[in-house]
Amino acid sequence: MSITIACDAHKTSVTIAVLDERRAVLHQQTFPTNRAGRRDLIAVGRRWPERRWAVEGAAGTGAPVAQVLVAAGEHVVDVPAKLATRVRLLSTGHGRKNDRADAIAIGIAALDNDRLTTVAAENHATTLRLLADRRDDLTRQRTQSLNRLHDVMAHLTPGEKIPRASLDTATLLLRRVRSSDPVTKTRRQLAVDLIADIKHLDRTLARLEQQTLEAITESRTTLTELFGIGPVLAAKIIGHVGDITRFANKDRFASYTGTAPLEASSGEVTRHRLSRVGNRQLNSALYIMALSQIRQPTPGQDYYRRKLAEGKSRREALRCVKRRLSDLVYRTLLADHQHRLATET
Repeated sequence: MSITIACDAHKTSVTIAVLDERRAVLHQQTFPTNRAGRRDLIAVGRRWPERRWAVEGAAGTGAPVAQVLVAAGEHVVDVPAKLATRVRLLSTGHGRKNDRADAIAIGIAALDNDRLTTVAAENHATTLRLLADRRDDLTRQRTQSLNRLHDVMAHLTPGEKIPRASLDTATLLLRRVRSSDPVTKTRRQLAVDLIADIKHLDRTLARLEQQTLEAITESRTTLTELFGIGPVLAAKIIGHVGDITRFANKDRFASYTGTAPLEASSGEVTRHRLSRVGNRQLNSALYIMALSQIRQPTPGQDYYRRKLAEGKSRREALRCVKRRLSDLVYRTLLADHQHRLATET
């Protein structure tokens, strides 16, 4: 008998529900997520020879548990939280929420969906995603600090034009400021601290970009050969895509990147609208790539001009370019995957 072991994972505990093919609950139990708890979790699961683990949010909160199970040789699938939520809301429990009910909802969602992603062991894609996400965080911090510095300097040096990115100019102007009162003294010290923070962020970002370049080189991807994609953008794309084979074709990939329009037809009227779903990080990466291509003499620019000539607006033409580039990225990632398989065998 094939069974599904659904896991509702949290930071300190994981609750399981063991369901058979008829959705009958055979067993429920909660384990701590420490070493002993993980060992007991695997031992309990092995009571059923034909088993499949279903972990909610296997790329997020459930990742530690999912990776422990994968490392133990278990078959694990990722259940998106929205699927389990729909099951819970449509159940007879009137949306009641607790760990045991959540685990059952996760199990039912897994049984009702045969296209769930199989969780694989973390690899170079995970490393690249960590580096890309960290760079995004630091870049946001740097922008925030620059804006605060600009605001403080506007009070300290009224009338002076200070380029937002020029720390040297800000440092030079600070030397002319005299701390004549407590408020001015405080603002000056804040400006000094902000300049030090930004310089520290610049050093960290430089080190992070070097790590990213080394990781991209080790991944042997050919994404960086595409116009508009450098190591940083390639890291973001590979990190967020993960295993490219989980997408059956380029259309599924385009849906994931948010570059495939959504049908909004009704009756005899057939129409499509802009997709606001999908991975927004990948959508942003394709947007940057598209802008780079339409500004330079590239095939992307030629395609963009053809769409304009067909009567499309600039935005509509840019969306067409993004979709075309999504297909190109899909083919490139798939070719990289096939090349890795060929070299490993």
